[in-house]
Amino acid sequence: MLGAVMVASRLTLLTLMTATLAVAQPSPSTTAIVTLPPVSVVGVAPLPGLGVDRDVLPYTVQTSTAAALRQDQSTLAEHLLGRFSGVNATEIQGSPFQPDLSFRGYSASSLLGSPQGISVYLDGVRFNAPFGDVVDWDLIPEAALAQLMIVPGSNPVYGLNTLGGALVLTTQSGLSAPGFDGEVRFGSFGRKRADLAYGYNDAEGWHAFIASTLFDEKGWRAHSQGHLGNVFAKVGHASRGDEIEAEVLYGASTLIGNGLAPDARYTGSGVDPGLVDQQRNAVYTWPDRTINRLLQASVRARHAFDDDTVLDAMAYVRKSSRDAVNGDVSDLYGDYVESCAAGFNADGSAVDAGCPYTRNQGAALASGVMNTTRTDERSWGAAINFAKHWRMHQLALGAEFNAGRVSYNQYTQLGAISDDREAVADPAQPVDFFSGVTGMSQAFGVYATDTWTVGPGTHITGALRWNASRVRNTLSTADDGTLPEARFTYRKLNPALGIAQQIDGAWTAFANLSQSNRVPTVIELGCANPEQPCRLPAGLQSDPFLEQVVARTAEAGARWHPSPQTRASVSAYRTDNRDDILFLRAANTQQGYFANFARTRNQGIDATLDQQLGPVALTLRYSYLDATYQAQGRIASGERTIDVQPGMRIAGLPRNTLKLAADWQATETASIGADVVAVSSVGTVGNDDGLVADAGSDAGRHSRDAAVAGHAVVNLRARWRLDRHVELSASVANLFDTRYASFGALAQDLFVDGAIIAPHIAPQDPATARFVAPGAPRALYLGLRYRY
Repeated sequence: MLGAVMVASRLTLLTLMTATLAVAQPSPSTTAIVTLPPVSVVGVAPLPGLGVDRDVLPYTVQTSTAAALRQDQSTLAEHLLGRFSGVNATEIQGSPFQPDLSFRGYSASSLLGSPQGISVYLDGVRFNAPFGDVVDWDLIPEAALAQLMIVPGSNPVYGLNTLGGALVLTTQSGLSAPGFDGEVRFGSFGRKRADLAYGYNDAEGWHAFIASTLFDEKGWRAHSQGHLGNVFAKVGHASRGDEIEAEVLYGASTLIGNGLAPDARYTGSGVDPGLVDQQRNAVYTWPDRTINRLLQASVRARHAFDDDTVLDAMAYVRKSSRDAVNGDVSDLYGDYVESCAAGFNADGSAVDAGCPYTRNQGAALASGVMNTTRTDERSWGAAINFAKHWRMHQLALGAEFNAGRVSYNQYTQLGAISDDREAVADPAQPVDFFSGVTGMSQAFGVYATDTWTVGPGTHITGALRWNASRVRNTLSTADDGTLPEARFTYRKLNPALGIAQQIDGAWTAFANLSQSNRVPTVIELGCANPEQPCRLPAGLQSDPFLEQVVARTAEAGARWHPSPQTRASVSAYRTDNRDDILFLRAANTQQGYFANFARTRNQGIDATLDQQLGPVALTLRYSYLDATYQAQGRIASGERTIDVQPGMRIAGLPRNTLKLAADWQATETASIGADVVAVSSVGTVGNDDGLVADAGSDAGRHSRDAAVAGHAVVNLRARWRLDRHVELSASVANLFDTRYASFGALAQDLFVDGAIIAPHIAPQDPATARFVAPGAPRALYLGLRYRY
């Protein structure tokens, strides 16, 4: 962390010097850019309603705009990481459109099986997929976005899965973005991207908007090429008091998620370099390919009874599919290596009596496996929201319904691992069905919220939501065939109450209490029996009942807004999760199952500062996160079994994150910007108890901190407007080419110097290794934008 702090300190000093010089010297223009323009009114529900002045809410809402996203020259996930307090990301998949994003320690991930804790909405449509609540970041129409907002805490109004917060996205229309706006960017690692948009409106109130994002790259890691494309179209009509809009979104992507690779191997005598330490762009095994498809249509209508009363309604349908191919070392070969590591005698018999194979059997044993999955989802839903300003009250009443059908199947085919660690299926081997599920989920919620101005500067906000959910599953496994249908029903009433007190014209103090819940996903219900454990990626086995997760948040803080040029906030929060769902280790096996864990806790501090100094805009974000277990238990952490004690830190989450950005409007037509994201060390999954292997092994006799070191990444960007139509841009990511990793997990490394261990040729022991998600190296990108 020392190196990260030094880099952050140097950039902070450089930024302040730049700001001082910029203010002191005459500027060719008084035009200034604002990275996050003040937004006085924000929504308090998935549908827009009338909105509420965010300074009267008992929590701090973070917002941004399409202009700020474009200024950063980044993806949506990268923008959230760099500009929002409390947001962190891991580069497990290695693709900019497959991030594992978190807010206050709660996940919004594209990885199936991850415990999701953030709800995501796009124009009022719930974007979390019904199967696993995953967020497909690659299918969000970034070229069409108008605004983005993060609502913190266990806000019940935003429905299921809002344990840590909600991300609300809204799109442009022909009214808000008329004309053509197109930008193309290209640069390092063969990356090419185009964002195109066109809006139209007329005097009769008709408007139309269409946008598309196209992306292609070779990728900086080996075998990591990927591409995607999406098209978003909206047409509508607005008249006095009435609006109606129809939207269609189509997206398709083929992305490579190469996953973790070892950078350190642990033995009883010390630490040896791993594959990534020797070759930065190396992957462990491949291919790891995901193909996503999405077609979504929605219609939204609004009727304004008067200036203080509106009714919003929305309905949608969605069809999506996901095909994944993952090449790995087979469990069969891994068991063979571990049991036969001592090698074989001259007559072909095993040296170790525990090895069940002869030399010839070992030589013929399949080393690789191709795991393939197919997921098909059909979902639909509707929502309605009534909003009214009545005397000293700002009321919202609403209801939301979401339903979905899913079909999921997993297959395996044995093969071999090539010299460059590619898993190649053997055509002579059958494609075996492993597990599957068909099912349906339904979720209904009704809510009410009110912001009441009790007196001058005093505002009380209360909310109440009732959730009812039903899940029906029919599982199939290779061993047991089709199992009887299982049905689960969940209900919960979630309240929230808070107060905001304006102390003077600049200061506001606030506090709130809130509760929300998450219903177990099909993946979790399908692997919840300790008598029938499974491995991850989850192979569905049986579906006993799991309790729903309930999160309760207490938060307090203050906001300071003395002028349009200055805005600051600080919040302290604690969220206790009851019946959290974790992956536990089954007795006497290396397999596990999902089960409720009595209690976990996420607590911390979020601080923000936005400051305009003449032509320089500064933003500062700091977050402290303490995520811990609050009960005793025995969990599967990576490939190890951890005896959890209350107060033990949850791995994979940094405690400290500092973000600083500066944008200088050097002239009327040119701007220059820089930002840094500095992150403290991250606990490695499997090293939660300070050991790198279970007791009894050579490595397990020694206590060792295997945490991933902290880091700081600096980025630069510049824009130059040639005329009112044409603009050039350039950016440098990871300016100092920092070698870093964002996540780590302990696992058995079955390769030595990149070659698979083969006891029948030369005795080798598999080693416990730290597998990491390596960060991308320095990259340069150039862009051209045209508007009219």
